[in-house]
Amino acid sequence: MRNVWKCGFGLLMGLGVLGGNAGAQFKNGSQATELNIPRLSQRGTVSQRLGLTDVTIIYHRPEVGGREIWGKTVPYGKVWRAGANENTTITFSDDVSVEGKPLAAGTYGLHTIPDKDQWTIIFSKNSTSWGSFSYDEKEDALRVTTKPQAADFREALTYTFEEVKPDSAAATLRWEKLAVPFHVSADVKAVVLKSVKNELRSVGGFTWAGFDEAAQWCLDNNYNLEEALKWEDTSIQNEERFENLETKSRILDAMGRKDEGAKVLAKAFDKASAIQLYSYARGLQRSGNAKRAFELYPQVPKKDANHWISHLALARISSNSGDFPTAAKEMTQAISGAPDGTKPFLQPLLKRLEAKDDINK
Repeated sequence: MRNVWKCGFGLLMGLGVLGGNAGAQFKNGSQATELNIPRLSQRGTVSQRLGLTDVTIIYHRPEVGGREIWGKTVPYGKVWRAGANENTTITFSDDVSVEGKPLAAGTYGLHTIPDKDQWTIIFSKNSTSWGSFSYDEKEDALRVTTKPQAADFREALTYTFEEVKPDSAAATLRWEKLAVPFHVSADVKAVVLKSVKNELRSVGGFTWAGFDEAAQWCLDNNYNLEEALKWEDTSIQNEERFENLETKSRILDAMGRKDEGAKVLAKAFDKASAIQLYSYARGLQRSGNAKRAFELYPQVPKKDANHWISHLALARISSNSGDFPTAAKEMTQAISGAPDGTKPFLQPLLKRLEAKDDINK
């Protein structure tokens, strides 16, 4: 009986009675049902990360093969597996929104109901069946609708991610001359915050750097600033450094507590090394705040008068005032003491100074 059933099932699959897109495996038209051997509709996988959220589609790729696809091979108004063979599946590593509707993290069977002007995209809690033959509407986690679009010809069914943005993308089914997109978005800030909190409970929470990085991310995104301040205080308790004091000063500024921020920044400068202070000043200069940068450059040699970076700061000061001979002398000393990997970046600056060209412009 088993062999009779198997041959019968394979024949039905080959004839398309159970699904025209399953794809025949053998020359006699039957389909493999028990052995893991290559299939005509080969397996494909595509994935896209949105922030920290991974969206992954696993599917099998039927080919057009000269057939009339839409409305014929794939009938209108009927549930279709959106691929071939087993369920097409879509996995979300975090909660997402699809076409503006919420969908929990997990793996879903991806089904569709095609029509000429509108498609229904179905996310089923059952993701382990063959095709759509056992599909049950009661297992739907979500349904959304979308508009099909005319597109360039694709012989093999393909899923792509398009319109990719930091927090969203359009997952798009492409086959024959049709493209069917559905938009997926993630609450990146909420996902990252959850991830950060988990990481701070692990290795990342045992150093000053982990809490400082967490606070900096919140600051950069103007998000969760109250907790960011607490994290920065923890970082400082673990080890008081220029980096975490400077970050704390910026958090306080962002919270409107500018006087407190200024006091913390002054303390950060006390902690700073010559390189840290120069780098901070140079960052200000590059961002357009040259006035403040040149207030800080003279403080660099006070940290370490013999450090090569101090001579670089003095070269910038002299160049800014038009004293090019002194600037060239200081730059020569900077090059002499700089690491070998840095010298090639400083040598062109010396040539500019020798040509009386201000290196600050």
